[in-house]
Order: sequence, then structure tokens, then C-alpha cells
Amino acid sequence: MIALNHVSKRYPGGHQALHDVGFTINAGELAFITGPSGAGKTTLLKLLVAIERPSSGTVIVNGQNVGALTPRAVPFLRRNFGLVFQDHKLLFDRSVFDNVALPLQITGYRARDAARRVRAALDKVGLLEYEKALPVTLSGGEQQRLCIARAIVHRPAILLADEPTGNLDEHTASDVFDVLAGLVREVGLAALIATHNLDLARRMDRVLTLHEGAVR
Repeated sequence: MIALNHVSKRYPGGHQALHDVGFTINAGELAFITGPSGAGKTTLLKLLVAIERPSSGTVIVNGQNVGALTPRAVPFLRRNFGLVFQDHKLLFDRSVFDNVALPLQITGYRARDAARRVRAALDKVGLLEYEKALPVTLSGGEQQRLCIARAIVHRPAILLADEPTGNLDEHTASDVFDVLAGLVREVGLAALIATHNLDLARRMDRVLTLHEGAVR
């Protein structure tokens, strides 16, 4: 699913964000990437979805060399991914159902097919009973689970999350991590989660630690 081989990223001005990074993540595998602020976690995620390109080495996603893709091919690459962010990016004037349905509406799904997928995604994260509610009525953990539902509604092969529990208390963060782990087992996703929460990450199967741009 994902393979990084001797990947380095140097920004204009000389800042070395990543240095000789290499690892693989396969279908059905959940990996956590940890490290202090500035260690290179967000840069790594940006390389996977072609927001940034590597200075050297190769980034392979589902057999495609991301660094060699043309701009026209990038949107097709990104269909492989579901993305979860720390700041939710929810539409608070739309219902839970409509928030999850939005990616399907953009890509032209028929209403009946979209509704089926939306309810399946909400059921997987335990929010089906809230489909008519507005996001503002949900707790912080429920809002993050809503983001996860929106990320998986188009059935991506790979889930990426950037600090998905950064604004949550320990109990709620643990609940969100458990939802992510359950999805990986049930759906067979490959998942890479960037987090500062090392204590929670250590409960999971695989932890990669970034320090000064290198995996330790």
C-alpha cells in the first residue's frame, strides 16, 4: 500500500525536514508516527498525497511513484486516501448526514447510493442515531468520529490522520484511537496516524518515531 525508500525532503533555504526515511505499511495495518513538533510528521503525510514532492528517494502508493506523477494524475492518486484532521473542518450549518455525504455529492454519486454509504459509515463509528443532528450538538470525540466517517465514506484504501486526538482528553482520545483500530481490522484499510500521544500509540501494534527528520 505505502512504501517509502530512502526519502529525504529539503525545503528552499536549506531546512531538512526528512532524512533517509524508509518504511512500508500494508493493507490491514495501523501504524502511528510520533515525534515532537517540527520532527517531520506533517511533511511526511504531505508527501504521501503529493502536496509536497521528495527531494530524493521514492514514495510509492498502491504501486504508483508519487514523486513522478503529473499534476493531472494527482487527483486520481488522492482517491486512495481518507483524511482526518485535528481541527475537524466540519460544516456546522449542515446535519451529520450531510457532512458525511458531501464527498459523495462532489463526485456525483446518486442520492440513493450515497445515502446507503453514508449510513454505513456512520454506523461504523457509532453515530447512526445522530444523522439528523447538527455537529455543534456533538461532543469533541463525537465530532472527531464524524470526521472519520466522512473520511471513509468513499471507501478509501488508505486512511491518514494528522493529530486526530490533539484537542481531546485522554479518555476520549482513547475512544477515537479504538475506533480507528477497529476500522483497520474490519475494513482492511492501511492507516498512518501522526500523533504526539505516545502513551496511547504504544497500545497499538506499530509505532514509528521521527526525530530530526529521521525514523528511530
